[in-house]
Amino acid sequence: MAKDITPRAEDYSLWYTDLVTGAQLAEHSSVRGCMVIRPRGYAIWEKMQAGLDGLFKATGHQNAYFPLFIPKSYLSREAEHVEGFAKECAVVTHYRLKQNPNGDGVVVDPEAKLEEELIVRPTSETIIWNTYRGWIQSYRDLPLLINQWANVVRWEMRTRLFLRTSEFLWQEGHTAHATEGEAREEAMRMVRVYEQFAREWLALPVIVGVKSASERFAGAVDTLCIEALMQDGKALQAGTSHFLGQNFARAFDVQFVDDKGVMDYVWATSWGVSTRLMGAWIMAHSDDNGLVIPPKIAPLHVVFVPIYKSAEELQAVADAVRPLVEQLKAKGLQVRFDDRDNVKPGFKFHEHELHGVPVRVAIGPRDLASGMAEVARRDTLEKLPIPQAELAERIPQLLEEIQANIYRRALEYQQSHITRVDSYEEFKEVLEGKGGFISAHWDGSPETEALIKEETKATIRCIPLDNPQEDGVCVRTGKPSKERVLFARAY
Repeated sequence: MAKDITPRAEDYSLWYTDLVTGAQLAEHSSVRGCMVIRPRGYAIWEKMQAGLDGLFKATGHQNAYFPLFIPKSYLSREAEHVEGFAKECAVVTHYRLKQNPNGDGVVVDPEAKLEEELIVRPTSETIIWNTYRGWIQSYRDLPLLINQWANVVRWEMRTRLFLRTSEFLWQEGHTAHATEGEAREEAMRMVRVYEQFAREWLALPVIVGVKSASERFAGAVDTLCIEALMQDGKALQAGTSHFLGQNFARAFDVQFVDDKGVMDYVWATSWGVSTRLMGAWIMAHSDDNGLVIPPKIAPLHVVFVPIYKSAEELQAVADAVRPLVEQLKAKGLQVRFDDRDNVKPGFKFHEHELHGVPVRVAIGPRDLASGMAEVARRDTLEKLPIPQAELAERIPQLLEEIQANIYRRALEYQQSHITRVDSYEEFKEVLEGKGGFISAHWDGSPETEALIKEETKATIRCIPLDNPQEDGVCVRTGKPSKERVLFARAY
């Protein structure tokens, strides 16, 4: 077990914090509620960003950038939207400081008050739709498919690294369409892109579904989501895609002339994922020894650790490993030869386990003589003897096996933690014991949903797509129900 990492079974929340800080992914900053993403953590985020960006561009989207500051009046134009974000907004009221008259530091200059207060963006629908009004006149300007990589601020009182911070990094897509059908198709396309990224890159099985009315995005007509399950049995909303109808187009008067010469409001979507995804794969895959990183997002795929007692032995190992390193790099892998002379091999093994390097190769004089190498898998901690002559071919295959195994392991956990219940007693028993997703009938009313949340702290995570219709009765009220929904306690 890694030193200074609290075991999961002892305190899962503390385990997570110990791991994020101990593996040097991120740390709390001097600004309350904000985090510093360290180079190792940011390297992983860059891999994730590149993967997602490629998927977005493959579906026809372009990147742009919009202002960080939003006039307060813009938020007021969409009533449900402003109500949803009002409690989280950071507001800029002045634009200048001046020397304190008593000589003690600086103060806000009261004469430098802004004519209109500015909101530090919690999300960009309003500033973007105000901009789109000047970009869209005709159906020939549609669809407009724009994505933005940015930071946002939502003033959080209770924070946790990556999962919930006052400032975080994300992408937000904002698209405009000529018809309702096209916009709904776009919202579905993008939630499927998120599903693909989660499964293929993060090795994270997710459930795709629709949010209940009380859980949907402020200002949306419908919200689609991907829901993941963490090792402590709690759910995590990993991404959302919203069908916005014509709400924002009407609020900002974004109209177009269709192919029949008729003026109409455009139809809209927005969708986003954030650095919260970092927390998702960490909590879903890692163990008490440290990070377990899916190879597709690993900043370092393979580390070679030389075992030696003399400079001559180190040189012999280096000469043997150098061609291997070059061959693996030529295959697109990130490789390191860890020849630090101020720490012992055991320390290096421990450190690379903590940092989640997928494959570790140890080679010493005896290995050179035998033509073998000791290869350690991070996912299983298994050590494999592999001929050195086969390493250049075997390691890429091993990385694929590790990626698949991490996903398979998470999927098995998810599937074994989806429990069908038919009574409220069983509902609460599973929630307190096994945890995970609970598949239960709900009468469809927001009042019942709120009551269940108040009594159990469980929320409706989603109504799965292609949910089978079946007659039943609500676990809480006994009223008729046509389908089951997934409940869970969540981050």
